[in-house]
Amino acid sequence: MSRYLFLPLCVFFSLAHAAEKTTETDAHDLAYSLGASLGERLRLEAPDLQIQALVEGLQQAYQGKPLALKDQQIEQILAEHEAQMAEQPAIPQSEVALDKEQRFLTAEKAKPGVRELADGILLTELVAGNGAKAGPNGKVQVRYIGKLPDGTVFDQNSQAQWFSLDSVISGWRSALQQMPVGAKWRLVIPSAQAYGADGAGDLIAPFTPLVFEIELLGATG
Repeated sequence: MSRYLFLPLCVFFSLAHAAEKTTETDAHDLAYSLGASLGERLRLEAPDLQIQALVEGLQQAYQGKPLALKDQQIEQILAEHEAQMAEQPAIPQSEVALDKEQRFLTAEKAKPGVRELADGILLTELVAGNGAKAGPNGKVQVRYIGKLPDGTVFDQNSQAQWFSLDSVISGWRSALQQMPVGAKWRLVIPSAQAYGADGAGDLIAPFTPLVFEIELLGATG
């Protein structure tokens, strides 16, 4: 049966190859991840779908069972859907990115031990500190690792390094003034306090929140 693929599903085929080498837990997590990825795309393209009917069609097709609708009818329905989508203005990528960021921040905020600082910065204290704090025009000596929401490391240093607070992103400048020497914090920084709508080259896309683990070793006023 020919199909109209109205969603970019190539990601599922690339991920499915990993299933052959996974444990039972990994297989569950893979299936869940595929479902979540599909659900995200469907929510953006067809927000009023009847979920039960979607699951029924997915299950019957996946298991090779007889479908409730004939092939010709399915093709006609999908063709009409594609025609309607073509007439609608595309969702701006900025809206998609902002929506994705908000869902990530909401999930992070719900984690145990997280508290919110000014400007929406999320803090988890990994190690307590009781030393001095940097002033607004001061300097900090840190070790850190920076990650994207998917866990990709985009920056890190294993050797202690000094930074002037007037030379770092807003999220660092705001949070590190509240951080005592000796502390180690995990910070989730909204894109508005990082690189915003511009991003940072090929490393950080526009409207990307950043995750840092920072150890503060020294501070000046």
